[in-house]
Amino acid sequence: MKHLFFDLDRTLWDFEKNSESALRQLFHELELDSMIKSFEGFHSTYKNHNAKLWNRYGKGKITKEELRTQRFRDTLQQFQIFNKDLTEKLADGYIQISPHQTNVFPGTHETLDALKEQGYQLHIITNGFKEVQFIKLEKSDLLHYFDLVLCSEEVGKSKPHPEVFQYALAETGAGSNDSIMIGDDYQVDIIGASNAGWEGILFDPNKEYKPGTHEWQVNALNQVPETIIWIKNSRLI
Repeated sequence: MKHLFFDLDRTLWDFEKNSESALRQLFHELELDSMIKSFEGFHSTYKNHNAKLWNRYGKGKITKEELRTQRFRDTLQQFQIFNKDLTEKLADGYIQISPHQTNVFPGTHETLDALKEQGYQLHIITNGFKEVQFIKLEKSDLLHYFDLVLCSEEVGKSKPHPEVFQYALAETGAGSNDSIMIGDDYQVDIIGASNAGWEGILFDPNKEYKPGTHEWQVNALNQVPETIIWIKNSRLI
């Protein structure tokens, strides 16, 4: 096993912290506090709409342009705010501000350094949009670790579709037996990888999944190198 494929958002780059930071900035800059009682209410409402729309995007039911605008339009409308100009300012501002946030999960750099020293080739497979994912990687000082950064929109499908994983193998020259997917989403990352014949490591920092949901399950990134050894040893039994 020589090729390790990481998800980016919620696996290395702390999406929740970074998204909240960007939204809080916009909430005050656009004076939403004069129309909405609290940032917490706005943020919670946005997260619900964003999750639903990402699900629809993953199934090919909406475009990324529709996702970017509709999540803010739906959020504002829930607060009885019907303002196209404000919606567009939120949508544009979020794309401009969010990727420049630099919170990563504890142990990110140390783990990637250790894996590189051990001779692994590291890659990214993400369902996020190409124009913002590269900014996240660069600003967080992560880009230099990875040989391939594959955004699924380049394939025309999203994880967990097998074509995404097959495309990654073709681009890296790896084989399914040589590859491990590390990600936070059990269905998208782990089941997707398994269906493509790969091993997977479920990253579950907030312990959202029951213990034993997946054979290889970690709560911290610094557990990944040891888990890879366990996976290798399991194949020798």
